[in-house]
Amino acid sequence: MSENVVHLHKATDPPTDNVTTLTVVPDEPARPVPLWVRSGRAVKAVATHESTRAAARAAARHGLYTLNGGRIVARRAWDGRTGSRYERMIRAAEAAGNLEAAEEWEERLQRFRAARHHRRMDLLHSPVDAAKGVAVGAGMSVGVLVALGVVMAINTGQVSDVVTPLSATIDFIALLIRIVQVVWGPLLTIGPFLALLALWSVGRKQQAAPAWALPANARSGEGEPITPSIVVKALRDLGISPLKTAIKEMGDAGASMLGPIRIAGCGVEVDVTLPSGVATDEVQKRRRKLAENLTRHEHEVFITIPQAARTVRLWIADSGALDEPIGPSPLVTDETMTANYKTGKAPWGQDLRGDAAELSVYQRHLLVTGLSNQGKTAALRALALWLALDRTVQFWIADLKGIGDWAMFDGIAQVLIEGPSDDHVIQATEMVEDAVEEMNRRIEARRQDPTVVFEPLIVVVDEAQLAFMCPVVGEDRRPYGGAKATSRYFMAVRKLHNQGRAVDVLMWQGTQDPTDQNLPKLVREGAHTRASLVLGTESQARMALGDKAVDGGAAPQLLRQGLDKGTLVVASDGIAIPAGQASITVRTHFIDDEPAAEIAERAKMLRDGATTLRVIDRTEERDALADVAAVIGDAARLRTDEVLKRLHALDTAVYREWNNGRLKRLLEEHGEEPKKSHGVMVVRRDDVARALANRDADGSASASQ
Repeated sequence: MSENVVHLHKATDPPTDNVTTLTVVPDEPARPVPLWVRSGRAVKAVATHESTRAAARAAARHGLYTLNGGRIVARRAWDGRTGSRYERMIRAAEAAGNLEAAEEWEERLQRFRAARHHRRMDLLHSPVDAAKGVAVGAGMSVGVLVALGVVMAINTGQVSDVVTPLSATIDFIALLIRIVQVVWGPLLTIGPFLALLALWSVGRKQQAAPAWALPANARSGEGEPITPSIVVKALRDLGISPLKTAIKEMGDAGASMLGPIRIAGCGVEVDVTLPSGVATDEVQKRRRKLAENLTRHEHEVFITIPQAARTVRLWIADSGALDEPIGPSPLVTDETMTANYKTGKAPWGQDLRGDAAELSVYQRHLLVTGLSNQGKTAALRALALWLALDRTVQFWIADLKGIGDWAMFDGIAQVLIEGPSDDHVIQATEMVEDAVEEMNRRIEARRQDPTVVFEPLIVVVDEAQLAFMCPVVGEDRRPYGGAKATSRYFMAVRKLHNQGRAVDVLMWQGTQDPTDQNLPKLVREGAHTRASLVLGTESQARMALGDKAVDGGAAPQLLRQGLDKGTLVVASDGIAIPAGQASITVRTHFIDDEPAAEIAERAKMLRDGATTLRVIDRTEERDALADVAAVIGDAARLRTDEVLKRLHALDTAVYREWNNGRLKRLLEEHGEEPKKSHGVMVVRRDDVARALANRDADGSASASQ
């Protein structure tokens, strides 16, 4: 048995077998590059350099401007001398299926041909007539000059003056001939250059060159002006076969589909009459492709349907214009601004044309919806801040977000509920139910006296989806939320929508991400003014604005989330909407919390002061005298009708039937009574304080006995 021996020491002598020897060969000297190779590389570098390419493009561009400018001028001259323009229009009208227009253009063509024939016939007689005219004109001119010379001769007594006017005229004609002789040579030399310059100017104005030869900004489309040819080409390339075929059959007259291209704010607007066989919704569905064909982003093109049949209205923004902010609200910049609920309009923002977008809120229920954090509360609050500048308007507000967005209305609103809990939702529901009671009281008063006028009451519920989704069930087994006939919030809103506007009790709601669960159909359709920020789907857009507005082109689902904050699509008869459209897009002014608080302070200065109720007291027994003191607050005195109004806002159920007589009896029971100030019955704060002191003193005396 053999054993393997493992040596643990390292051999000092390296092995000599299987040794590979590496031989280092010095590098050969680099071969010189031939001259023709170096020259070719230099020529290639120069030829492909950006400066060279730019120069080549410029040379080709300006040369083609001149060439195509000549073609354009020749085409215009040909159109002016022949009936080709009319023939193109006839073909375009026939391709569009508009036989009436085709007949009209054919009639114009016949008139043109008749007038041309008449002119040609006149040319047969014109030489003779011209010769006669020249002879008669020359004879009359000579006679006039000789007569003038005779007058001069009689005046001066010199017979030679008879020919002075005639000789002066001959000298003037000779001077003109000499001037023409001097100018004629240079004019013949520079005339062709001036003609080429004119042709170049025409070609440059029409951008009559291939796209590769145009400047970089024109090739990329940034800031490219919208022209009829660009619009027609964009429509032709939409991928709608009947439209493409009709435009081809129209020849160069495809622009006959277009109305005038009008400047509209930060963009342009044009009406397009579609040919027969092309539906308007086919163009609407291809908004993105149309925008890209126009070298615009999707959000920079709006498509609406006006009243005219087979017509779409395109509004095309200037590149990047919609990303620029609009100016501040007039509420912030104009400290003298006031409001009028009945006749005024709130400065809400700007439409896409750049015009002021103003909204009338008179007897109109309001609904503002959209995705979260897109500016819903700011848009709703801006309207309320404007309306607060009308001292006659009352506010009951429930902010179910509860983070202080409506805190500046403390001292303006009679009721202000802030918080997202179920308890806050319950209080908001009861507030709306109290508004229903107030509405019923006003309706009954109107029956008894048709001339009675009520101060407007605006009931605002922000984040109303929390009220509709509230799971709480009351002691009467009626749910606060939901969309059934037993749901308290739903039914209260429905009642206000049905009759509230007749007595100026209006419901304003703000809600987010609308669905059938958090915004029932009957509630959303009860709003007279419906506005939507960006939404996720077309079905949500129909919930927010209605089928009519969406079918007419309203598309809040195509707004950009996060980028189009504060941009609303509005459907309302309270705002100026272009004729034939069912909605308008408004970029609202953003009023931050600090300027909003300043506007609210201005509103408070216009009012007598208001005691804002933050927690609704539902106890059956109330201390009426203490309530009177509470509603007067810090005011030295208030009119009795104002006191009654505030008592009613404090607790409608208790003070619904109170009148001046009941208030007078309350004070007389404790040794005081209302007094007149400047001919008006008022309640003084000091009188109420003494009445409270008298009552406390009477109570202490009774207790001691």
